[in-house]
Amino acid sequence: MQGKIIRALEERRAQIRARWEALLRIEKVTTPLANPDTLVFGLDKSLDEIFAMLHQPPSHIPEAEAPETAGPSPWRAYFRAGEQALLETLVLTQSEMAALDPAARDTSFGNLKQVINCLTQREIGAWAAICQQTAKPRRARDTKKTATAHSAAEHARRSRARSSAEA
Repeated sequence: MQGKIIRALEERRAQIRARWEALLRIEKVTTPLANPDTLVFGLDKSLDEIFAMLHQPPSHIPEAEAPETAGPSPWRAYFRAGEQALLETLVLTQSEMAALDPAARDTSFGNLKQVINCLTQREIGAWAAICQQTAKPRRARDTKKTATAHSAAEHARRSRARSSAEA
């Protein structure tokens, strides 16, 4: 992406953030963690990451693979709103640049989508990993401890039963 386009977007950061927040607030909340009042705290960090990645050559931006996720993720609506806010601003910015080459325009659009997709997939993947960790069954060691405790309790119950039967 051309430096002048990135600088023009950075100059409109406050507008992008305001639009992102407005779009986020009209998204359907699919999970309690997708509450816009909570998610808005991540906007500045996300914009910092997006602008940092835009300054990198496109070859240094990893191609994101869509993680396998089941169930809702608060990041879907978050990044969908952000993508719309950023792309709207990019199109408006480019429309003000009369001498902009159509190929550069298309490349900028593609680079911005690549950056947003990379961040989206990274966050959704991290979310899915957290969800998988909390959903894992107990480890065999924990199961063995529980079984041992049950065996000890059963042994003590039998011993008491024998002692009372003998008395």
